Amino acid sequence: MATLAYTPVDEIEKIQAELRAGFNSGKTKSVAYRKYQLLQLAYLVQDNAKAFEQALAQDLGRHAQESHFLEINSSIGEIMDAYKNVETWAKPERPARSVNFMFMNPVTYKEPKGVVLIISPFNYPMWLCFSPLAGAIAAGNAVVVKPSEACPAVATLLEELLPKYIDRSLIRVVNGAVPETTKLLELPWDHILYTGSGRVGKIVAAAAAKHLTPVSLELGGKSPVFVDPASDMQLAARRILWGKSTNAGQTCVAPDYVLVPRASQDKFVEALKTAYASFYPEATTTSKDMTKMVNQQAFKRVNGLLQNTKGTLVVGGETDEAQKYIAPTIVKDVKGDDSLMSEEIFGPILPIVPVDDLDAGIAYVNAHDHPLALYVFSQDEAYKSKVFGNTQSGSAVANETIISPAVTGLPFGGIGASGSGYHTGKYGFLMFTHLRASIDTPGWIDKLLGFRFPPYSQSKLDKIHSRLNVKLPARPTGPPSAGRASGDGGRKWFLLAFALAVVGALTKMKSLQQFIGV
Repeated sequence: MATLAYTPVDEIEKIQAELRAGFNSGKTKSVAYRKYQLLQLAYLVQDNAKAFEQALAQDLGRHAQESHFLEINSSIGEIMDAYKNVETWAKPERPARSVNFMFMNPVTYKEPKGVVLIISPFNYPMWLCFSPLAGAIAAGNAVVVKPSEACPAVATLLEELLPKYIDRSLIRVVNGAVPETTKLLELPWDHILYTGSGRVGKIVAAAAAKHLTPVSLELGGKSPVFVDPASDMQLAARRILWGKSTNAGQTCVAPDYVLVPRASQDKFVEALKTAYASFYPEATTTSKDMTKMVNQQAFKRVNGLLQNTKGTLVVGGETDEAQKYIAPTIVKDVKGDDSLMSEEIFGPILPIVPVDDLDAGIAYVNAHDHPLALYVFSQDEAYKSKVFGNTQSGSAVANETIISPAVTGLPFGGIGASGSGYHTGKYGFLMFTHLRASIDTPGWIDKLLGFRFPPYSQSKLDKIHSRLNVKLPARPTGPPSAGRASGDGGRKWFLLAFALAVVGALTKMKSLQQFIGV
């Protein structure tokens, strides 16, 4: 394993000060300069793809196919999404016209927050570094990146390459472990993004609170999978097993456990066994396609969960502590109080939890923390709607696993214990952006709004009532019905909405005429 040179603790405050000076120079206000930085970042990844492939193999024992699909190509795609769209994202926005305030020239400016901190995890040490970094650069910030010390080869490569491609006065890498991270968290930042465990997330949030620093947390959790017994079980088994075994299950949105009706458990298990044999035709103990656990601590934790399960081993179960290796493993007949259900597994073990029916599965999920992802395998729209409509999760995904965070245009983030805040794409830009409200009121407005100034009087109050009162629709006679009829109802509602829009426009025109005394 590579040896990682830690950043001296006494230099960290100086690094932040240098970045503050770089930010204060104003160079990041130029969108053209941000695009230059982003394109340089994309070329950093492209030029050094082989080096990153080798570093990921060294740190995680990961096959090149996984690394290119999961991180290398995805990182370039995420950076280029920001590069192509930052001019649009950064444009000032004007709100919808309001008769009362339209002459005050209201506008929202997109401004960088300042100097931000990104603490990235070990499981996707490239993508979860470059994706938020692209958002921070697009937003015009200076950035400290703190890679995971559990992936020393990747962390070393980041520290070596970033200064060669990116403005060193704006982007720096701080490497280290607990002392270095503790020092970073003692400093005031303009935003912190932390990706990792809930335990450390609480530490980060508490430290940030001392400076009232805004924080985004991506924390994971036990992401459940609902399998409809009427679904295509071969498809479900193949995609679930892939999502669980990829990166040795060390994915924050990996399927953590499967909920299936008790009567359909054996049918689903047979489908999993077929998928398993297809994925791993050679002995899993010798397969070169298997990613390893990141370190001995992770191996012992996950292996301990496996050794203590009271479920029935279906396939897999082989381990090699010296190689930090755990084979993809399927366990059926798992109960809610089993060791495998006690915490997020974050390893290649898939528990099958039989339940009486769909309602029981939903009740089980709702009795626990909201997960980062929730999966449903079904071709039945009513089944999917029932699950998604009666649960909460960071994402709601049908007939797929683990890919959703990389889908262009979608936000990536948790809810409750699985995290807060959103990033990737435009959402990463917005996470690191201050939305600065502005108005510029001309002098002649006082002729229209003179009633706001003292001395107060009844006549001025009457003008407030006549000119500023908000018109309400008819008072409701009761709550709406539970649902509406299908058929041509959509067309009727469209025509009604169109008619109301026309009436509203005419009303606004009349209000404006009254307002200015025409």
